[in-house]
Amino acid sequence: MTKVSQLTTLLLFAATAAVVAQKPTHMSPSTSHVKGAAPATKGAETRGAESAEHLKSFRGIAAKLNTTPEALQTAYEQAKATNPNLTRGQFIAANMLGQNLSDKGITTDKILAGLASGKSMGKTLQSLGLSDKEAKQAESKADRDVKAADKAAKTAAPAKPDSGH
Repeated sequence: MTKVSQLTTLLLFAATAAVVAQKPTHMSPSTSHVKGAAPATKGAETRGAESAEHLKSFRGIAAKLNTTPEALQTAYEQAKATNPNLTRGQFIAANMLGQNLSDKGITTDKILAGLASGKSMGKTLQSLGLSDKEAKQAESKADRDVKAADKAAKTAAPAKPDSGH
């Protein structure tokens, strides 16, 4: 059942992202709605480097969630469109908690909805049926899982070749 809910969540995000990607945007450079957004005059090569860095930040957790960094980046962008206050850390935690708590009927989408309503992660988990103690334990486990996934991704990263001859 866990794999089915993960697949369903990813398909939902992918479908939503595909729909959003097809909508034309007619925003002028001075009307950015994203706080802290990069200036519109930034070069394409810089945006590409930022995008690569964002994908890299999803590498460890993507492997742990059996998905790709690109799929997580797309899902994050979609979730961020729904909740502009959502941070990457909250998004990653929500996905890890959704996987860890799927047997209790708690999904990533439900967690993200709670965060979008202005609740903290702990209050969201409590509103989904966990006790205060269970919510804290779940958050701690998710945090440990994310750190372990990031550490595993860094250790598994291939060493850069020596450029000296």
